[in-house]
Amino acid sequence: MNMKRNRRTNRETPIVVITGAGAGVGRATVRQFAKNGARLGLIGRDQARLEHAANEVRDLGSEAVIALADVADADQVEAAAVRIEAALGPIDIWINNAMATIYSPFHDIAAKDYKRATEVTYLGAVYGTMAALKRMRANDNGVIIQVGSALAYRSIPLQAPYCGAKFAIRGFTDALRSELLHDRSKIRITMVHMPALNTPQFDWGKNQMPTRPQPVPPIFEPEMAAKAIFWASHHKRREVYVGWSTWKVIWANKLIPGFIDRYLARTGYEGQQSGEPADPSNPNNLWQPVEGDFAAHGRFDKCAKPGTAQLWLTLYREPVTLALLAAGLWACWRLRSNSIRLKNTER
Repeated sequence: MNMKRNRRTNRETPIVVITGAGAGVGRATVRQFAKNGARLGLIGRDQARLEHAANEVRDLGSEAVIALADVADADQVEAAAVRIEAALGPIDIWINNAMATIYSPFHDIAAKDYKRATEVTYLGAVYGTMAALKRMRANDNGVIIQVGSALAYRSIPLQAPYCGAKFAIRGFTDALRSELLHDRSKIRITMVHMPALNTPQFDWGKNQMPTRPQPVPPIFEPEMAAKAIFWASHHKRREVYVGWSTWKVIWANKLIPGFIDRYLARTGYEGQQSGEPADPSNPNNLWQPVEGDFAAHGRFDKCAKPGTAQLWLTLYREPVTLALLAAGLWACWRLRSNSIRLKNTER
């Protein structure tokens, strides 16, 4: 019966779990899946934001179940998975999106804060993957999406905990992917690497700098990230790079890492500072959720771009490549035909 149900949901109404679903990329991804008919399990720490997200899902004609959990606690993640599966049925897609960061030079970060940011961002993805695999292995079916970053390949100053955690997720994911291949499992795992995004991360991340933080331009709206995550959940792709900036950063670091080290030493501090004085009394979400009417977008709507042609080319690279190959073959055939015709005319 479970296997039947799982096959049906994959075709018609997949059951999708999203961590960090209350705001930012998670909130935009909730909307993207709801618009496409998915039934959603929403995991996060803030009850009010999860309720708002669930109401948006219902307004779009779909179904949502919320589960309060701190992803840094494996037992809470497991309990959330139990609650969602009991309410909705077998989980088809699990998206590990929750994160935490600290804006500060490494030497100013307290050990307990560094540990906390690592547990939320890295171990949160590990615990989410554990909960997902525990259920997906029973039917040998499902998709796990790790929300990555260009910073999973190229670290930047002032965000050592976050960068280290994203590198760790990539290493963990590669190891697990090989294990799944060894077992000939039909469970698929994918990383989607993001550029700078206009999310509340820059309003509630713990900031130990004198000015308010900002994403390093170019900045994109979180809906672009949501579209990439949705696409990746339905197509077999090992990794997806979102945005030219992500592609350039990753490849530049592969080719000229030493130059990038020195470039970021000169520009990495200023590029992440908005110039607006920081308010030390502002709350941050490292240990507790921040109250407020936060949703998908941050405060950078005026300068954020809705999308990029690179994403379209990345998602549809196979048909684009085939089209270019066909065009090239056609051009060669035309040149050869013209050359033969010209030779015949000269005779």
